[in-house]
Amino acid sequence: MTDVVKFVEEEKYCLITLDDGKANAVSFALLDQLNAALDTAEAAGRPVIISGRPGKFSAGFDLNVMGQGGEQMMELLAGGAALARRLLQFPTPVVLAVTGHALAMGGIMLMCADYRIGTAGEFKLGLNEVAIGMVMPHFGVEIARARLDPAHFELALNCAHIYDADGAVEAGYLDEAMDSGQVMARAKAVASQLNELDMDAHRRTKARVRAPLMAALDVGMEKDFAAGGGL
Repeated sequence: MTDVVKFVEEEKYCLITLDDGKANAVSFALLDQLNAALDTAEAAGRPVIISGRPGKFSAGFDLNVMGQGGEQMMELLAGGAALARRLLQFPTPVVLAVTGHALAMGGIMLMCADYRIGTAGEFKLGLNEVAIGMVMPHFGVEIARARLDPAHFELALNCAHIYDADGAVEAGYLDEAMDSGQVMARAKAVASQLNELDMDAHRRTKARVRAPLMAALDVGMEKDFAAGGGL
């Protein structure tokens, strides 16, 4: 299996880089390797940075699988939902270096992290499911309801509105936007600062803050995947 995820452990953070040489589609291989990297980062007990490749953070689920429908599609979708749930509950801070486009499942990932630094310019960020003929799964709806600015919630989902980095900060997908040459340095600085937190207090507080979202997410995932799914 070709490596599409790279892992480096530094003194104050762990760096996970997604790079399939193309669009960083969320495939079975990417999910398997990203979860393995997260296992290692969790054991290290440090903040984690997840970065994309230049110009691409992630274009979302692998359309070769999603276009087939059936069990493979549902398995991939369930894997993405489980990843979102894991990132939301991750015991140390999760920082995203959003190096370019982030759409569909890539956009959902933005809403699951603790701090997000985006790249200014002509990059597209958002939830384009409706534009490509997909119904937004319940788990994505609940994450967006909790993490997006209420003024942008229906526009982002119902109308598949796509944002540049500055607009994504306003909508709630990102916390900062800056020039491409500064994104990784800023992500490392933020992660290093977050490393000074008491990680047990961070984990327990995040669990309390996100408890309503996690409860809604569990209900949404049951609707999506139980008894044949609700998609």
